[in-house]
Amino acid sequence: MTRADIEKRIVRYGELKPCKTAFIDAHTPGSDQKENFTIIGGGVSESPDQHVHIRDTPGFNIGAAGQPPKCRNSLHSHTTAEVFFVLKGRWRFFWGLHGTAGEFIAEEGDIFNIPTGIFRGFENVGTDYGMIMAILGGDDAGGGVTWAPHVIEEASAHGLVLGENGVLYDTKKGQELPHNVSPMPLLSAEQLKEFPEVPVENVVPRYVARYWDLMALAGKKPAKVIGTDALLKDKPGFEVDFLTRGSIADEMHSHDKHVVLMPMRGHWTLRLDGYETVLNPGDTALINPQEAHALAPSMTGEASLYRVTATDDPAGATWTAN
Repeated sequence: MTRADIEKRIVRYGELKPCKTAFIDAHTPGSDQKENFTIIGGGVSESPDQHVHIRDTPGFNIGAAGQPPKCRNSLHSHTTAEVFFVLKGRWRFFWGLHGTAGEFIAEEGDIFNIPTGIFRGFENVGTDYGMIMAILGGDDAGGGVTWAPHVIEEASAHGLVLGENGVLYDTKKGQELPHNVSPMPLLSAEQLKEFPEVPVENVVPRYVARYWDLMALAGKKPAKVIGTDALLKDKPGFEVDFLTRGSIADEMHSHDKHVVLMPMRGHWTLRLDGYETVLNPGDTALINPQEAHALAPSMTGEASLYRVTATDDPAGATWTAN
């Protein structure tokens, strides 16, 4: 394996290529400054303009969303996991058909395993450009996005029409739906009953982990964040661990499944097949099964990293009403 082969599986934060027309609300005031990033896998973008950094999928997708202050992502739902951790800034997550069922504020490093089957949105409530990193369940990221009806109606008023084929058409650019493609139908009142209005007390304790709690939990071993025996108990088709300076040894090891490394704080030295490089906050590295590697913080000071490992569990629903 050459240095170039390894670098193809590392996406640097500074080299991320955004798409500003990824979703149906790209022209909607308040949401028209969003930047969507597809890092590993095809993601759920509805635009052919979306750049994909690594097309291979390890059983899940990695993406990111960047937004200036007061910019929001409109209410939508997924059929598989959507996990976010805050890389930069301060974010408000909200859910329910009109975003009024519940909300909480996420700080840098916090992670949210959003329950499937509910409408959710998020907004940058910080003072600077913010970035959240995303893990989406399944190789095809659950087949796309289901939008709240009012989102589709408002987007149409601003020139964007979503076809039932999942492709966006911009009437401001003279685009029209193909003759054999109908507009994406709005969910009926009966269908909307399948999307629960979940109170905040049923979401935050079960699906949110705070950064400084994870720092305290990660002692001599990584903290288990998402998994069957983790802090946030779930089986979304992947597991998430939280690594710190004291919870990992600088020794060669391998995993049976694909692993993705996503630094949160500090600089991490990755050794792989005789090659050594440094991973920085916002970088993403894909490690293949049975690939021997070593990982350790490369400088003094605070160091933290999220590690995502594929599992054999199907990428199905994560929400349970109990």
